[in-house]
Amino acid sequence: MDEERLRRWRLVLGGDADGTGCALSGTDAQMDGALAALYNSGGSGGPGGSAERGAGLGASAPRVARWLGDIRSYFPSTVVQVMQKDAVERLNLTRLMLEPEMLEAVEPDVHMVGTLLSLNRVMPDKARESARALVRKVISELERRLVQKTKAAVSGALDRAARTHRPKRVADIDWDRTIRANLKNYLPEKNTVIPSRLVGYGRRRRAVQREVVLCIDQSGSMAASVVYSSVFGAVLASMRSLKTSLVVFDTAVVDLTDQLHDPVELLFGTQLGGGTDINRAIAYSQGLITRPNDSIFILISDLYEGGVREEMLRRVAQMTASGVQVIVLLALSDEGAPYYDHDNAAALAAMGVPAFACTPDAFPDLMAAAIERRDIGRWAERYLERSAG
Repeated sequence: MDEERLRRWRLVLGGDADGTGCALSGTDAQMDGALAALYNSGGSGGPGGSAERGAGLGASAPRVARWLGDIRSYFPSTVVQVMQKDAVERLNLTRLMLEPEMLEAVEPDVHMVGTLLSLNRVMPDKARESARALVRKVISELERRLVQKTKAAVSGALDRAARTHRPKRVADIDWDRTIRANLKNYLPEKNTVIPSRLVGYGRRRRAVQREVVLCIDQSGSMAASVVYSSVFGAVLASMRSLKTSLVVFDTAVVDLTDQLHDPVELLFGTQLGGGTDINRAIAYSQGLITRPNDSIFILISDLYEGGVREEMLRRVAQMTASGVQVIVLLALSDEGAPYYDHDNAAALAAMGVPAFACTPDAFPDLMAAAIERRDIGRWAERYLERSAG
């Protein structure tokens, strides 16, 4: 037990002069070397290392690719993803991310996709196919996790939102719900239910019932949100009852609605980084809304406005006054508490527009609440309370 405890402390502390007096060999020594290459740097230096680092990854793409392969064999995927993210940030491996050999060794995850998207405009052709394969793998995993839940939540909400107690035709009657609503009127002697109240659909479910506009900030800090938004946008666009538009922006606005059928192509149409003009993006989005009372506008942004703040707030007020349900997500990711402009968030809250961060797993329920026109402010409060608990 003492030897095992010393071994663990040696791996945690790193370095031969750690005071444990425990020597490592075999796999333990290789694990220690992989950790030292990343964390013995003190967070300084570039891909070529610094004079202070004892190990280092070097500036060679093949060497980094081998290191990535090593950590995948020594650690679980969740730890590998953290180490990859730390490597990009601490050792400035951005340039090496353009090498196909390195991309093929990477453990795919949302953070790595964000890094690749930020390099999209400078990526050489030989790396582009490897990058697309990595992004597609991540998107496929996200779709497996999120598509079914999103469709079920949204479809159920549309059914409930369209319900009426005065169906115009027999074909519009929801017999299951009608029977359930009238069970108290069951007559045993007749073996039947007397329907004193009908439950049905106010319109055909194949018709467009809601317009949804996703307006997404492309600034570098929103990378994970852009990835998740592309997946949700594609899911919503596949549902006939919704008319879904997706707009991305920095200081310019790009409408990517026609690419919603393929989230990978959509993501490669984005350009992470740069300034932010939220007012301009909202102005464009206003032009996409044709039925305000049946529209949901979701702004996904950290609210750091580089445009005209007063005009931005005025446009939001116009949208809410016209009947549009406006929701502001400070982040759509699993990354925890986001950085955001507190003054703008407070100004929106004072107008009755909730501004909060939302995890991808909670987004389907948020969409359901918006479709049913529930109080999103109260929904957000309950959601944040559950998350804190």
